[in-house]
Amino acid sequence: MSKKVTPYKESELGKKDQVRQMFDNISGNYDGLNRVISFGTDVKWRKRIVAFLKDKSPNSILDIATGTGDLAIAMANTGAKKIVGLDLSPGMLEVGKTKVSNKKLQDTIEMVVGDSENLPFDDNSFDAITVAFGVRNFENLEKGLEEIYRVLKPKGHFVVLETSVPTKTPFKQGYKIYTKYVLPTIGKLFSKDRSAYKYLSESASVFPHGEAFNNILKKIGFIGVENKPQTMGVASIYVASK
Repeated sequence: MSKKVTPYKESELGKKDQVRQMFDNISGNYDGLNRVISFGTDVKWRKRIVAFLKDKSPNSILDIATGTGDLAIAMANTGAKKIVGLDLSPGMLEVGKTKVSNKKLQDTIEMVVGDSENLPFDDNSFDAITVAFGVRNFENLEKGLEEIYRVLKPKGHFVVLETSVPTKTPFKQGYKIYTKYVLPTIGKLFSKDRSAYKYLSESASVFPHGEAFNNILKKIGFIGVENKPQTMGVASIYVASK
């Protein structure tokens, strides 16, 4: 990333610990705010990931930065026998565990605390790995991607959903106004953590999206790398394999 952005500018903690603290702080209202901030389009983007993976018939899926488990739960529709949702934030995972239990998916989905840059799994463990709105929170992006490559099975599929920045007028200008002014204001109104949603917009603006992220994936060793812009370019779905 061209610039290191952290949630709490005055904190002496590293980015990883700050991100954990931030998500613990906002875990209670994260789902509701996500729907408001994205106008519900994040649900549609996740469905596209599920449709892509369902066609690949994976038996095991790892969802990194699973948060409250939205994508892990949606991926039960792929037919996978084993789904692991991993996240740094115990607070987010507690919300996710409740959702998994309510949908009676606890025999399929396991929620675990873990670090994306030091995954607690053997080499070649998963048929598919996903990350939705999480790679920009990695403290060391390349190290996290290297770990993902390590635990992905040969010919396995890696899918990333991440924010990006529109390049076409007027969407580019509208996106800047929305992320700089509207998104942080919504966060202040509905979240006790005033820094969180400012960080989320700032981190999105400096993330190496599009071809820049494609090139990083190729550098790590991923093949078949492709990015698919979503909703006028405000997000992208990246697909790759090993």
